[in-house]
Amino acid sequence: MQFDFNQTYFTLFGMQQGFAIDTRELDQRYRDLQALWHPDRFASSDDTARRLSLQASTFVNEAWQTLKSPLARARYLLRLNGIDTQEDTNTAMPMDFLMQQMEWREAIAEAKSSRHLDELERLGAELREEIAALEQLLGGQLDVSQWDAASTSVRKLRFLEKLDQEIGDAIEAVMF
Repeated sequence: MQFDFNQTYFTLFGMQQGFAIDTRELDQRYRDLQALWHPDRFASSDDTARRLSLQASTFVNEAWQTLKSPLARARYLLRLNGIDTQEDTNTAMPMDFLMQQMEWREAIAEAKSSRHLDELERLGAELREEIAALEQLLGGQLDVSQWDAASTSVRKLRFLEKLDQEIGDAIEAVMF
């Protein structure tokens, strides 16, 4: 058996390269590929076949994890086009975005300290709406090769996902 480790994740799953994907189709193709390459299928094969199946299965898992996450998918699309999002080095953000982050963090801290579960859930819903809007904007930017704008949107999305995690942590802390 052969496995092409140089193919893109989109090619692996037989999908058109782009931000908008059918996640149900992705999940089905993932299951099909895992069934084909799972190491258990090669348990009685020679060392080379077992090693190949393990590497292929790992590649399939990595590809699936990347494509199922909008943020990771966007990073991957940018990387395929030679763009570094510079998330670790470029923390410059528009002032209005930074102010919004501060307001959300203050609201989360206040709701957590006063143990207002309803307020945390409201903030979570509001933030998920912001994330969905940003993902839609990001998809449009990627579709028309607006790489710099898409890189900024990826950095913003990373901030918002961290906030979403903070809200989840706060909800957990209030509930227990």
